Parts: sequence; C-alpha cells; structure tokens
Amino acid sequence: MSRFARTTAVACVAAVMCAVGAAPAAAAPRAPANQRCAEPGPPIAAVPWAQKLLGPERVRPFTRGGTFVVAVLDSGVDARHPQLAGRVLDGFDAVAGSGRADDDCLGTGTQVAGVIAARQGQSVGFVGLAPDVTILPIRVVAERFGSGTGAEPQVLARGITEAVARGANVIAVSTITYKDSPVLEGAVANAVAKGIVVVAAAGDLGDERGTIPTPYPAGYDDVVGVGAIRESGLLWGKSQQGEYVDVVAPGENVPTLSRAGGMTVAEGTGVATGFVAATAVLVRSRLGTMQGRGGIGRQLERTAVPAPGGPGYGSGVVDPYAAVTARLATASPEPLPDLPALAVDESPAWARARDVAMVGTGIAVAVVLIVVVVAVVMPRGRRRFWRTAVAPAPRQETEPEEPGPPVQLFP
Repeated sequence: MSRFARTTAVACVAAVMCAVGAAPAAAAPRAPANQRCAEPGPPIAAVPWAQKLLGPERVRPFTRGGTFVVAVLDSGVDARHPQLAGRVLDGFDAVAGSGRADDDCLGTGTQVAGVIAARQGQSVGFVGLAPDVTILPIRVVAERFGSGTGAEPQVLARGITEAVARGANVIAVSTITYKDSPVLEGAVANAVAKGIVVVAAAGDLGDERGTIPTPYPAGYDDVVGVGAIRESGLLWGKSQQGEYVDVVAPGENVPTLSRAGGMTVAEGTGVATGFVAATAVLVRSRLGTMQGRGGIGRQLERTAVPAPGGPGYGSGVVDPYAAVTARLATASPEPLPDLPALAVDESPAWARARDVAMVGTGIAVAVVLIVVVVAVVMPRGRRRFWRTAVAPAPRQETEPEEPGPPVQLFP
C-alpha cells in the first residue's frame, strides 16, 4: 500500500499555506537559561545492534551521502560534538522565530543527528548511516524533554518552510504534533512539490488506552511515516499503529550521540526517523530525485524487509542497501484481462475429440481382455498338453435284486 499520492489541487493550496507558515508568529520562549540540560555520556566501544541490523558498511561502496543536507526538526543539534564537528550548519530556531539552532540543551536532536551523520570516532563502534551529509538543525521544541512529545503545528510549519528555503534535501521531523493544521499541511505539500523528502515519526503513544491521536505530519499524504522496532524485530511497545506508518526502524536501546560529547542510549520513533531519513538521503545521492509517483518514499517502501505484519509495521523494516541498489519498475501495474466466456454449444473439434477418445477407450479395453484371457489359458493348456479337460463318463454297474449269503467273518 503506497500513501504517496499527489494532486495538483494540494500543490496549489500548499503555496498559499506555505506563505502563511513563513510569516513569523508570536515568538515562543526558548529554553530558560537555568534549565537543566542533558548530561554528556561515556563512549560505547561495541557496535550497536541497530547498526548490525542495517549494515551501513554494505552501502559505503555506493555512497556515503555526499554533500546533501538533512534538516533535523527537534531540539537543535550540538555542533561541538566531535563526531559531528564541521558538518552542522547554524540552523534556525523556529520556536523563537529567529536565531541559530546549533546548540542542544535537551539532547534529542543530537541523538537523531547522530544516527544520520556521525562519523567514526576513536574507541567507538558507532557510526551514522550517511556520515558525509550535512545536518541543518531546526529547533521546534525547547522546554519539553524527549523527542516526539509534541510541538506546536505553527512552529513545525515554520521550521519546514525554513528548511526548504535553506536547501534541505531531506527533512526529518522527529518531534511531531497531534494537532492538524492547514498551515502545517501546506508547508509539507510545498516541500514535497519541490522534490524534498519529508520523513516523520509515527509517535510514541502506542501504549496509551483509548483513542490514539493521529500524528502529524506523518498523517499527511507524501510523508514517510516511521514506526519503531525492538532488537527482536517486534514492534516497540510505544510505537503507534495506523495507516500513517510506512516503514519501521530500530527504536529501542539505540546507542547514539549525546549532547556535549560521548554517547547515550535513546528510544522512540524519533530516533527511528533518523535511520529512515539517512536512508532517504543515501537514495537521493545515489539515484537522484526519482521523479514519479512516490519517488524516494516509494523506493523505501518497496525495498523494506517484510515484517510480521499489521498496521504498526507498514511495509517492513527499512533496508538501506536494498533501497540504494534496487531498481524498481516505473510502469504502473495493470490488471490482467478477463478470461473468455465458455462456449455453450459443442464445437466440432470437441465432438471429434470425444469420438476419438471413445474409440481409443474401446480398443484399449479389448486389448486388456485379450491379454487377460491369454495369460490364464496358456499356462493351463501347456500343463494338459492341449488335451481336453472334460473327464470320461462313469461306468454303470447293476446291483443284484437280492443280497447274497452272509459272509462268515469268523470261522
């Protein structure tokens, strides 16, 4: 099932909505100066399970991401981290409406940027899927700790619009909203119309009781919605399920970069979004913009590894190697023609075939009977030297009318 349908009407509305979203709204307060920021973490020498699953080393001979730009809409990205140094742009603070976003107090944006673009470090087994790409940080949340816990739709729209204006090739929306908004939908439609891949988290309310709200922008057409799985391959307990999920990626116990240096362990559909966004930019750098229905999003879906199934898995687990190397058919599937109606009247050919079958059957039965008779008669004839088998008539003897004298048995 593909959710990458476009219409001209949506594209036209997108331009109007984008203009509205680009206008600065009332600036929300940035993180207070005294807010407690995430602590740096220790290095982790082991290769993470998510990295073993996705196998970035298999993609290296084809592409490392090149000079393409991935926008990360989250809490900002720490540009001072050694494994990201020199590849994080100034970015944009969509919460304040101006300013940079190359610092990160909450740390969740740095976690997402790590699985996308972290370079190999000393005594560290972890490396990003696309280590040569450039990260464009867009801050859309400042006070709530945790990626994917929600942002204002106007702020997200402003961030997406700014990412488009600053040349992003892929937009990773790891912090989402549960409020539908024409402004946000218009900003997304405008980005897609310009050939930009929008990847968004499916949300972390999968364990909530009652009706689970639809996540946005994953709920819009042409957006790649991302769920999260465990190391076992099963769905992460908090990963939301619905038609808005297109693919899944690792989202539990995922080692990644920590703010201010070192590493940490992250979880959620937000960090899973980073893996899918990195795969999308690898496809973009290898195969180009891929014009046509669905484009790169269709490539990600059709090359995913089949999962157990259900609305939480989408098309399956994202596969970077297959997505980069596979060549999908561009033609749309067409239904097979209907079978011709059966003839009611008997055709001459059918009558001839029936007659031949009946004659052949009769001959076969006669041959079988002859063989059976010969098989029974021949052995018996040889045993009797071909003499008749009828016995002679018995001799007729007359009995005396009167019995003779008694025979003396004992003298």
